[in-house]
Amino acid sequence: MSENEELEAKAKRYFGKGVTDRDRAIFEGAITLGATYHQFVGTPISKDTKVVSALEKAIEKTMSLQPYIEKVEIKIDSTKIKESSHPYDYSEVGERNLSVKLVSKYGKTRVYMQMSFVSELDFPLMFIEKIEEGD
Repeated sequence: MSENEELEAKAKRYFGKGVTDRDRAIFEGAITLGATYHQFVGTPISKDTKVVSALEKAIEKTMSLQPYIEKVEIKIDSTKIKESSHPYDYSEVGERNLSVKLVSKYGKTRVYMQMSFVSELDFPLMFIEKIEEGD
């Protein structure tokens, strides 16, 4: 048994016997969406495309370290970032300008999830886009 398999066997003991690969794939993706929102909302940002791009890439790289995350795509809508007018004036990453897409895979289940601000709900909704079962 490899070290990774051994670690997973230990971790699996903490999850209920009825928890499926599908449940774990959803769980791992949801943890990553929540962590992204709560860790990065409030981060200072500017309209400078180099700053926006660097932050998007940094968030993608760090959130990709979460267990069973295959892909993370971050978009910060720079049209929703205000221009600074003095040294004490800056904008922040917020629920209205942050969008997240990710793919989590556990066992043979792959889950596509998103977070984006939904105007009609006035809320940054986290949701499952689709689930694939198989290889």
